[in-house]
Amino acid sequence: MPRFDTNRAAEMEVFVRVVDLGGFTAAAREFKLTPSGVSKLVSRLEARLSTRLINRSTRKLQLTPEGQAFYDRAMRILADMDEAEREASAGACPRGHLRVNSNVPFGMRHMMPLAPLFLAQNPEVTLDIMLSDTVIDLLEERADIAIRVGPLRESSLVARKLGTSRMAVVASPDYLARHAAPRSPGDLARHKGIGWTFSRIVEGWPFRKGSGIESLSPPPVARASDGEAARLLALGGAGLARLALFHIGPDIEAGRLVPVLEDFNPGDCEDVHAVYLGQGGPLPARVRAFIDFLGSHIRIDSVSLVRDRRGKWKVAVTNTRGRPQGA
Repeated sequence: MPRFDTNRAAEMEVFVRVVDLGGFTAAAREFKLTPSGVSKLVSRLEARLSTRLINRSTRKLQLTPEGQAFYDRAMRILADMDEAEREASAGACPRGHLRVNSNVPFGMRHMMPLAPLFLAQNPEVTLDIMLSDTVIDLLEERADIAIRVGPLRESSLVARKLGTSRMAVVASPDYLARHAAPRSPGDLARHKGIGWTFSRIVEGWPFRKGSGIESLSPPPVARASDGEAARLLALGGAGLARLALFHIGPDIEAGRLVPVLEDFNPGDCEDVHAVYLGQGGPLPARVRAFIDFLGSHIRIDSVSLVRDRRGKWKVAVTNTRGRPQGA
């Protein structure tokens, strides 16, 4: 059972310095104590251990065999404590195990390609990367960092914004060759959609209608558990999907996916944040290093779609750096 009424580390440190400096007076000067105070502290230590550690004489101190064994062990313990504090310090070299949770699209598109570079720059860090579109509890899952897309719920977490991405309804050229592209949101009832296996805060897809917004979506022909699965279904021609431009931008620019109903797009965006348990003390160096790394390398501010002179779709990107903010 821990002895909360006894500062054993302080006792060890004073005892070791008494031995190293050869007397109570020299140790007292170092710790800004009185010689009698240091002598009493060593006496209390001996009483607690029920053994004599030092034979005292008027000229010198001599360690007993038990005192020598305690001195040797105390030196190792104090050295280990110093090393533990250096490793735990926020300013220490990043080291240790880092657990990161990300939604699947961000993880596949951005995190996985960058992970080797982060590991090369931080050779004493190891990574666990878990990809899931399910919102996790960082404490329960023992995760250090999670990537959240969309509105943040009120919590005690700290968030760093990594960017903003607009949404778009898309389909493959093959699907649009078999089903005429919808001209208005009302046409969606005659189309096939790709939905989700999990519930959403808002059902349906938002579209501009006059000065307001209406929510409509095609009947789902398939449902996906994550954004990457929905993207693959859309690429395969299964139906229409509504996905973030940071995820499908390269597919649009390559012509693998074609935006539809852009005249009715309300321009709604989803923010991307890295969230972490950062309140209540300095961050471990490995967590701070990864947060800063993402902030320096991630560029996902995709806020509009434009056509070039040949009528080809392009994603307009505004590069900004994420800044820390409260979640």
